[in-house]
Amino acid sequence: MDSFEFNKIAAAVLITALLFIGIKELGNFVYKVDKPKKSAYKVEGIVENTSKVKKETKIEVQLTSIKPLLASASIEAGGKVFKKCAACHSVNKGGVNKIGPALWGVVNRKIGAVEGFKYSTAMATYGKNWSFEELNGFLHKPMKYMKGTKMGFIGLKKDKDRANVIAYMNSKSDAPVPLK
Repeated sequence: MDSFEFNKIAAAVLITALLFIGIKELGNFVYKVDKPKKSAYKVEGIVENTSKVKKETKIEVQLTSIKPLLASASIEAGGKVFKKCAACHSVNKGGVNKIGPALWGVVNRKIGAVEGFKYSTAMATYGKNWSFEELNGFLHKPMKYMKGTKMGFIGLKKDKDRANVIAYMNSKSDAPVPLK
């Protein structure tokens, strides 16, 4: 094959690629489709990103108090359940922020206060501390407990699992809070 044939083949490939791109762009220009303002199909569990933040971001969830379960909670069992959380959160002292913030010393810490982590507006403006009850409600159903949170975890349904994880996270602190 001589260089003239190679040039013809390269030109044909190049013209074909440019033709496809040109037709696509022409089609986009002729048939302009605007994205609908409201989704036609609502997917459960997906939180829409809105610029307006409601003043009250917390939805009251009726849960039984976690304190009685904390008395018999197992730190070891909590460590096993926490493995679900470890993909996004570090719990070691001096641990780095991952997809979620580092959780060393999380109990009684101000919500949305880890340096260097970009929280959702709902979390950053919540204004409370992570008490045992706040952690219980949030770990049950994070997206329903705090509307607008970026945490996409579905939650821990079992009370005992939440109590064990809270006990485990409480143990990961310089000054753990008494569970009783």
